[in-house]
Amino acid sequence: MSLAKDERAHLCDLFTEVGPDAPTLCGEWKTRDLAAHLVVRERRPDAAGGILVKPLASYLDRVQNSYAAKPWPDLVALVRSGPPLLSVYHLPGMDDLLNTTEFYVHHEDVRRATAGWQPRPADKRRDAVLWAALSRSAKMMFRKSPVGIILRTPEGKDVTAKRGPDTVTITGASGELLFYAFGRSESIVEFEGDQAAIGLVNGISRGL
Repeated sequence: MSLAKDERAHLCDLFTEVGPDAPTLCGEWKTRDLAAHLVVRERRPDAAGGILVKPLASYLDRVQNSYAAKPWPDLVALVRSGPPLLSVYHLPGMDDLLNTTEFYVHHEDVRRATAGWQPRPADKRRDAVLWAALSRSAKMMFRKSPVGIILRTPEGKDVTAKRGPDTVTITGASGELLFYAFGRSESIVEFEGDQAAIGLVNGISRGL
C-alpha cells in the first residue's frame, strides 16, 4: 500500500483503540472531531471549502458536527473506507498527493496527545516519502518567517525553506521536520542559529 493508505489504516486502528473522546493536538478537538473533519474533507466538498473560506465556516461547522454525532464505529468506518468514487481524492494519484501528509500528521496528532508517547522507529520508505513531501511544501510552510530557514536531516539532506537573514538550521528526521512545519511543537528537532532568530521561528504561524 501507499504511505497515505498505511497512515489512514494506522490512524483508524488508533481511533478504534482510544475511542471518540481522546485528546488530539488539534486545539480543542477530540478524536471524534478529527475523524469528522477527515470525512467532510473527502466526502463533502460543499462544506469543506469552509476550511479555507471564512464565510463558509459556520456551514462547515454544522456539517462537521453532524458527522461527529454519528456512532463512533460508523464514523471510523467512513474514514477507513476512503473517498467515494466521485470525490477528487479518488482520482489516480490524488490520494498520495493530498493525503500522505494529512494522515501522517493527524495520526501523530492522536499518538502524541497522550503522555509518554514515543517516536516511531525509523522507516526508510516512510522517511523518503515524507522528505519528498516536505521538500515540495517547505517554502509554503515557512513563508511567514522573517529569518532564513534550512531544514536538514541527520543524514545531511537539506532544503532551503526560506531565504533571509539570520538563518536558522532545523535538524531532525523527515517526519519530525514535517510535523514541526505543520505547526506542532511536539516535534523532535534541534535548532542551530542565533537564539533570537530561533525564537522568531518558533513563534510564527507555520503550515499551509
